[in-house]
Amino acid sequence: MFLEVVRSQGLAHLSYIVGDQGAAAVIDPRRDCEIYRTLAYERGARITHIFETHRNEDYVIGSLDLSRKTGADIYHGEELPFAYGYPVTEGDVLRLGDVSLRVLKTPGHTYESISLVLADLSFGEDPVAVFTGDALFIGDAGRTDFFPDRAEEVAGLLYDSIFNKLLPLGDHVILYPAHGAGSVCGSGMASREFSTLGYERKHNPALQLADRSAFIRRKTGERHYQPPYFRRMEQYNLEGAPPLDLRVPEPLKPGDFARAMGEGMLAVDVRSAEAFAGAYIPGSLAIPLHMIPAFAGWLLPYDRDIGLVAHDHGSVETAVRYLARLGYDQVTSFLDGGLHQWEMSGSPYDSIPAVHAGNITARLDAQEPFTLLDVRTREEYEAGHLPGAVHVYVGELPHRLEDIPARRPVTTFCGSGERAIIAASILKRNGFEDVEDCLGSMAACSALGCPIEK
Repeated sequence: MFLEVVRSQGLAHLSYIVGDQGAAAVIDPRRDCEIYRTLAYERGARITHIFETHRNEDYVIGSLDLSRKTGADIYHGEELPFAYGYPVTEGDVLRLGDVSLRVLKTPGHTYESISLVLADLSFGEDPVAVFTGDALFIGDAGRTDFFPDRAEEVAGLLYDSIFNKLLPLGDHVILYPAHGAGSVCGSGMASREFSTLGYERKHNPALQLADRSAFIRRKTGERHYQPPYFRRMEQYNLEGAPPLDLRVPEPLKPGDFARAMGEGMLAVDVRSAEAFAGAYIPGSLAIPLHMIPAFAGWLLPYDRDIGLVAHDHGSVETAVRYLARLGYDQVTSFLDGGLHQWEMSGSPYDSIPAVHAGNITARLDAQEPFTLLDVRTREEYEAGHLPGAVHVYVGELPHRLEDIPARRPVTTFCGSGERAIIAASILKRNGFEDVEDCLGSMAACSALGCPIEK
């Protein structure tokens, strides 16, 4: 008997493969799904079943590709008209050797959400673990804001799922959620990936409100962002995504890369904030490599070719994989030789001045006329910000440019300077000329003792 956790960085996505006696099931596979075949092979098992705990909003699920490669059947909740797979209902049981997976309907995050209760039949039918999808996390409960016209109803459904179905499984039961810390499907999740229902009952803030009405008030009062790419993910994960092709895109010399940009290709620079600030291709968009899963879906269109600017081929391959998990299949090229080759070709480049956090404080004290643009989340901003800062979340910035004074210098600001470089590149792409980036941002300000207000 075996159980393996597959972690997808950036998305904070957790998927699982579990099996016994030569058969295995995969739960919530990612789109680049070859890893599950590798794990099954190492265990001498064949993947026979694939479960989707719900229709995911934040990534393309890999069920169809994995099914094509293994012949495994796909199963999901019966409340949505999926174009593929088979519906399951409360009490359905799959047996893989001595592994038993029993279906629980656990709506609330979505109506068709299911959980899977694992038992080791060689010892008995009592639950050992439960795969909860996005219903219950380690340190939080799933968000319920996808149905704003039925907010109290779905929050109540989630309460019933957690308190009347999941927690009664027993305090000893191991919790296996579909996401960890950093996921957009919840907030305040623990950084650890291990817990039990009993521990969550005692320590999870979302479970301290045992009164149903109080739980509903808490959930309906939450404020979550909904990136625009969620709609594309919902479509793909209902109708089925196109087959995945992870081939490395075409290397283009600087002149060819520039021509492609002129014909509509969007250049996405995945280098570090410091590297982009030092020199970048005019018109390119900065998204540091590890931030692609969090921000590409906010900022990149699905109907344009994408060309990458990266340090090396490894970064290109990683960026292609990250983008594919979000459904971006038009990564057609990358700049051969990187920005160094661009510079040597005589092609034009620009830079974004970096501003030290200490200088920000001095400017504020001197009441210099400039705009300090804080692009962190609402929660971060409300927890503490610099005096006079203008707040616009980085994901919403392209649609709120009118909120930024156009005739004053703008200094972008975030938690560390990485989201700030994304914001700076957005402003430069949209005609703002006097733009700076505060490298270090709030982390540096905290270290230096900048004035912070709430």
